[in-house]
Amino acid sequence: MINQRPATLRLGSQAPNFDAATSTGPINFHDFIGDSWCVLFSHPDDFTPVCTTELGAFAKLEPEFTKRGVKLIGLSANKVDSHKAWIKDINEISQTNVLFPIIADHNRKIAHAYDMIDYQDTTNVDEKGQAFTIRSVFIIDPKKTIRLILSYPASTGRNTAEVLRVVDSLQTGDRNRVTTPINWIPGQDVIVHPSVSNEEAKSLFPEFRVIKPYLRMTPLEIKSKL
Repeated sequence: MINQRPATLRLGSQAPNFDAATSTGPINFHDFIGDSWCVLFSHPDDFTPVCTTELGAFAKLEPEFTKRGVKLIGLSANKVDSHKAWIKDINEISQTNVLFPIIADHNRKIAHAYDMIDYQDTTNVDEKGQAFTIRSVFIIDPKKTIRLILSYPASTGRNTAEVLRVVDSLQTGDRNRVTTPINWIPGQDVIVHPSVSNEEAKSLFPEFRVIKPYLRMTPLEIKSKL
């Protein structure tokens, strides 16, 4: 059963909990997340070309997510048997091994709970006339809080490296009271959070520099004292 969700899911919303069958067995979503971070990503249908390439890419990058304490879980609007057959194709085509679960959401209940339905393209339906799920991505933290929402059109494959980059940004910000600038990747300078005064920054980030009163940059090689 799907827990009642807010009228609109936004950043900071509690991720709706649910019980579901998956390609690796039944789960309770919040229990599955546990104390980890989680990336939940949806697909319109099994055996679709763009989705096949995406799942292969996520599988190849899964070790990097695991290093960061992140669990991957997919969703597609089909049943478990279909998922298992599709995974064989994904592994063959991408030369990988899909280990993370794929949720069976053939009745679209979870897709509706997470607002994954394509309302703009009314022609994007299956043979029964049901709206396909769009390519949605949710990054969820250990408190079950939604930290990122991305929605891609069905025609456009996702960028797995960007999802990983956002995880790095969020985790870095949570640990160090910083934000990250455009195109930031780990190892580059970060922005001192506006809530940190200059006096506090002198202690936390001895090498910080003031570009403008509202823009202060710092390397992170020196450990924060938090």
